[in-house]
Amino acid sequence: MSDEFIQWLRERDDEQLCALTSARPELVTPVPAHLAGLAARATSPSAIGRVLDRLDRFTLAVVETLTVHCGPTSLDALVCSLSRALPGDGRSAGLAARVSAAVDRLCALALVYGRREALDVAPGVREVLESPAGLGPPAVEVFRHYPQERLEAIIRDVGAGTPAPFADSAAARGRLAGVLDDLRTVERLVAEVSPQARAALAELAWGPPSGRVPNARREVTAASAKSPIEELLARGLLAATGDESVALPKEVGLFLRGGRLHRDLSPEPPPLTGKRRDPDLADRTAAAQAFAFVRSVEDLCERWGFDPPGVLRTGGLAVRDLKRVATLLDVSEAVAALVVEVAFAAGLIAAGGGVDGDWLPTTAYDMWRVKSTEDRWAVLTSAWLTTDRVPGVVGERDDRDRLLNALHPDLRRSAAPEVRTAALGVLADAERGLAPAPAAVLDRLTWEQPRRRKPNRDRLVEFALKEAEVLGVTGLGALAAHGAALLRSASAGPAAAAGNGARRQPGSAADLLGPLLPEPVDHVLLQADLTAVAPGPLTAELNRWLAITADVESTGGATVYRFGEQSIRRALDAGHSAGDLLSMLESHSATPVPQPLSYLVSDVARRHGRIRVGTASAYIRCDDPALLDQVTADKRSVPLRLRRLAPTVIASRTTRVALVDALRAMGYAPVAESLDGDVVIAQLDTRRAEAAPPAKVTSSFSGLSTEVVAAAVRAMRAGDAAHLARRKPTGAPAGQVPRTPSTATIAALQEAIKQGTRVWIGYLDSQGNASSRILEPARIEAGYLTAYDETRAAVHRFQLHRITGIADIND
Repeated sequence: MSDEFIQWLRERDDEQLCALTSARPELVTPVPAHLAGLAARATSPSAIGRVLDRLDRFTLAVVETLTVHCGPTSLDALVCSLSRALPGDGRSAGLAARVSAAVDRLCALALVYGRREALDVAPGVREVLESPAGLGPPAVEVFRHYPQERLEAIIRDVGAGTPAPFADSAAARGRLAGVLDDLRTVERLVAEVSPQARAALAELAWGPPSGRVPNARREVTAASAKSPIEELLARGLLAATGDESVALPKEVGLFLRGGRLHRDLSPEPPPLTGKRRDPDLADRTAAAQAFAFVRSVEDLCERWGFDPPGVLRTGGLAVRDLKRVATLLDVSEAVAALVVEVAFAAGLIAAGGGVDGDWLPTTAYDMWRVKSTEDRWAVLTSAWLTTDRVPGVVGERDDRDRLLNALHPDLRRSAAPEVRTAALGVLADAERGLAPAPAAVLDRLTWEQPRRRKPNRDRLVEFALKEAEVLGVTGLGALAAHGAALLRSASAGPAAAAGNGARRQPGSAADLLGPLLPEPVDHVLLQADLTAVAPGPLTAELNRWLAITADVESTGGATVYRFGEQSIRRALDAGHSAGDLLSMLESHSATPVPQPLSYLVSDVARRHGRIRVGTASAYIRCDDPALLDQVTADKRSVPLRLRRLAPTVIASRTTRVALVDALRAMGYAPVAESLDGDVVIAQLDTRRAEAAPPAKVTSSFSGLSTEVVAAAVRAMRAGDAAHLARRKPTGAPAGQVPRTPSTATIAALQEAIKQGTRVWIGYLDSQGNASSRILEPARIEAGYLTAYDETRAAVHRFQLHRITGIADIND
């Protein structure tokens, strides 16, 4: 740890330290005991890697330039070095201001420290940036595994004269590094090699600076070299870093680049290009998509409430069940997978009865479906934005060549929430009504987060853009007004994004979406061909009733439902009578009920329930012996292993459910019967799974309140003062330890944190012994108080339930 860096941190004022801890809250979780501890935590490889991942390309280039300089660098020299990588004549108006702003940001993040005349990177940054700007390691490092004899041979081949005996290999490496640091020497060596060898150097010049060759550690000289690689190895222009790996020394790379660290560097992000859309049309299109998606989720949950698919043994949804969902919703399988996954992420469906159970709606669905359409959409999109599950990979195969089903546990990708937010953030930065092309979005993200570009990130961005369109967050590729509001609320936290508050905030996503949604209609047009045409979106109640009574035949501007024997029987199974069905049809039809539909309802109702199935393991009971004769004579009943117990009763060894399904397949219309002889009504909304607890949303870092940040800085300042002065612990006041009610204690601690005052508390140790403590509270979280303990001269965490009371103390 550099003492200069620690001293620089100490010289920062409280406002600057608050800015540091606000930007990097992981540094004060928990609060360090002093500023030296803060410096150690800020310079750890993991902490540096996290903050480097948040830098844009230009700011990262500033860090890389300082890293390559290997020492304190002035701001003017930094500007001069960066200007060489700019397009055109190498000059850019306002470059100095941009570099100065980038340096200010890097100092605020504690990645760079020092005065403007002597800037340097923080300890540990050079180790994390292994190949800054795509350059290889310096010669001293890249040749560290070479024996002394081999180094001396290379020094002779580069024409540096006959080397005097070196004390050790380190001295020989230093001499070779000095030779390669001479630009004229490197220029001469490059001119000596063949064109093929120069082409190999050109491939490594701008990175990556390493490659693979067989037998890289071979011992060759300039005279014995027979291949381009051997020419380079003999002259030290390449170094073997392993048995089959070589690397380009940094000094050689700088020469090949002409002294430039970056090939093409722009201080501005790449422009967003794409199609222009009418903003109002984009909003209306997105609203239509949002309405359709909400209705699809509702239709899915309603159908699974009475006809749930099974849970696979490996977890997930079977392929055939996903195809049924796609047919039910009249969408592609990819969209069906998105509907299923978002409903699962929102907690509206879950596995009931364990792994071998069924996928069922949860109790949370019953609360969700009574909300307004715009509020339901806000719940779904917030769940999609924060879930780490990726519906886009459904149907693909994993590393073990296993199929990835919808709802499969292996659909999780930790980077998914962050990539979705970043992709929508790019759309939000675009001009209103602009639909950026996917390639332009990827280019902008690559500029904003160059270190985070991984092979699967491009696919996650592609999935995010497609899913946002289906969900109605975007319309015609442009971010809708309610989509932008959703993104703003997401930055305030998942609770705000989900709209779970008692009162909807003005300007929220749901508030902006509501006026754009179509007005639902409460009637249909019944036709003589046993169909019903919905001239628009139906009310929630009528839509749920039709989902039970009829099957969707086609969707579009108007939805066509078809009534059939199976759908009518489904409604009768749910407890509706023929009179209820006809009454509902009459009250919600703009046309008279056609005679064929009335006959269909009456005919199915007349046959419904004539045969009753109970448990013997199962039995069939019917008041008409002739009908039972017909059942037993049917060859299709042989697998049921029926046995006639009485003229009106037949027993079977199959289960009641299997027996009901088999009889219905044979063309009969049985109903289930309880042990008391009552008809078992298959209430559709009684099959529910327990609502799953909301998933914890993880992020690379989470924000802290201003009060917590200020309290943490005060605690570190106090701890640092004690650390420097080796302050002895302060004695606690004499007398009885404070005792106050727990609610008053918590309130007083929160006020002390807010005001920055010291308090006197009583505290019980693990043996129940009470002691007095003088504290400067910093934060309260998860049942713990973090505070600077003056009686111990250190920062500690105290369990809140062990604090007996609190009292003020005079300074």
